[in-house]
Amino acid sequence: MTDYYADNLSARQLERCYAIAPPRVRRYLDAEIQHVLGKIRPCDTVLELGCGYGRALGRLAACAGVVLGIDTSIASLDLARRRLGEFANVRLATMDAVSLGLADAVFDVVVCIQNGISAFGVDRRGLFQESLRVTKPGGTVLFSSYSDKFWLARLGWFELQAEHGLIGEIDRQRTRDGVIVCTDGFEATTVSPEEFCAIGSSLGVRPVIEQVDESSIFCEIQAGRVRYAGQSGKRHQQ
Repeated sequence: MTDYYADNLSARQLERCYAIAPPRVRRYLDAEIQHVLGKIRPCDTVLELGCGYGRALGRLAACAGVVLGIDTSIASLDLARRRLGEFANVRLATMDAVSLGLADAVFDVVVCIQNGISAFGVDRRGLFQESLRVTKPGGTVLFSSYSDKFWLARLGWFELQAEHGLIGEIDRQRTRDGVIVCTDGFEATTVSPEEFCAIGSSLGVRPVIEQVDESSIFCEIQAGRVRYAGQSGKRHQQ
């Protein structure tokens, strides 16, 4: 999947995907960022995994001390540099999210939104592990995926992308149960709350799972501590 985004769906093509998003999808995209902003303090050092062309970076930078955005697409990062030139506190780097060339315990908040945990096409446990490695003790790691309740709106958005030639034609026979498959090999999956918890358990942590806007499932982990909440969002310190 990483190759698909780097070769077929980067920079201006990726930007176009968001430009054609229907109102319900735009609400979802904004709700994700708003949720993340609620976790960031003005002094924080923030890492965004899979920052693309910088869609969220400007808003993160406006609330944080320093923000680093990484991506595997050089074209997307070049566009991000042009878009974010006014932000002196934004840094960009070409980097693999499961093999970060960064020191341990550097960031206060690590963010991987918009289903990046699936879209990257990497080992999910390894992604969790590497994200926790670069997070300061007591810092926050945030992953998001799609809620089941958002399926119809999400499918409609991907159908629009296919109509505009941004992704391949939707394979109607194989697209179902949260998985979107295109005839050109593109495939978009999701991560369920149970899967998030299972990955966390394998690493000795118990994530906070929260549904946002009936569109996103957020998985939150506090590095160096154990925190858990059920679907109600009630948190317990252990």
